[in-house]
Amino acid sequence: MSRIRNKTLSLGYSPCPNDTYIFYALTHAKVTLPGHTITERLEDVETLNQLALNGLLDLTKISYHAFGHLRDRYALLHSGGALGRGCGPLVIAPAATDMKGLRGKRIAIPGKLTTANLLLQLYGAGYEDLLILPFDQIMPALKQGKADAGVIIHESRFTYREAGFYKVLDLGAWWEEDSGLPIPLGGILARRDLGTETIQLVDRAVRASLEYTRQSPQEARAYIKEHAQELDDKVIDAHINLYVNDFSLDLGEEGIAAVETLLSRAEARGLIAKSGEPLFFT
Repeated sequence: MSRIRNKTLSLGYSPCPNDTYIFYALTHAKVTLPGHTITERLEDVETLNQLALNGLLDLTKISYHAFGHLRDRYALLHSGGALGRGCGPLVIAPAATDMKGLRGKRIAIPGKLTTANLLLQLYGAGYEDLLILPFDQIMPALKQGKADAGVIIHESRFTYREAGFYKVLDLGAWWEEDSGLPIPLGGILARRDLGTETIQLVDRAVRASLEYTRQSPQEARAYIKEHAQELDDKVIDAHINLYVNDFSLDLGEEGIAAVETLLSRAEARGLIAKSGEPLFFT
């Protein structure tokens, strides 16, 4: 007899186009999750990190940095995440400079537990004076002189040049060159106490949701634009094309190796505690 019971599951993800693209079908009854109802909550990534730290979501998009602190309570899903090449956070500044010139300076970041901040800290010492802001407020803060540089993610990667900023470092490119692996940005987590059957069911449903939208991308467009920071179709398409890829369907061996390497380096630097739990529930 199945152990699955009728249950409402809370699902957190960001309003960014890659997440709304992936989860459209799951949250609009285009794919089924037998025995379960999904209630979605759209928040910026750092809010999702904090909600998960407090155990307030059954399922959630998460920064891999935050996952490093959550492995005892949450397990990683194989599908739905953001991992790839050429998609990492960028360090930008109002004037041309280099990373050496930013040591000891104030840097705006999109959250303490974001992978963007983890990569910044893994890059080297001297970047501890941080201004934590929602990701869409970083460039305005730089214009107001509240920080000397910023680490940008999401749509800002596509608009910073026209806003008058200079790229100092592509943290993703640095990671790829240093590790030889794609950059793990964010994954989808499930509470371990949901049990094997439910977690596997959710993993399959997330994959099916992505496959549905890939087959019918225009159907999801209104939902995506409803929540996007940038409404220009070219920016939305560039965002989706960058962050939604085959790793989003299944991490695979290379994706798993990237996650394990990121977390082990963070452990070695004392940025996260070690955990005896496996990445996946099964």
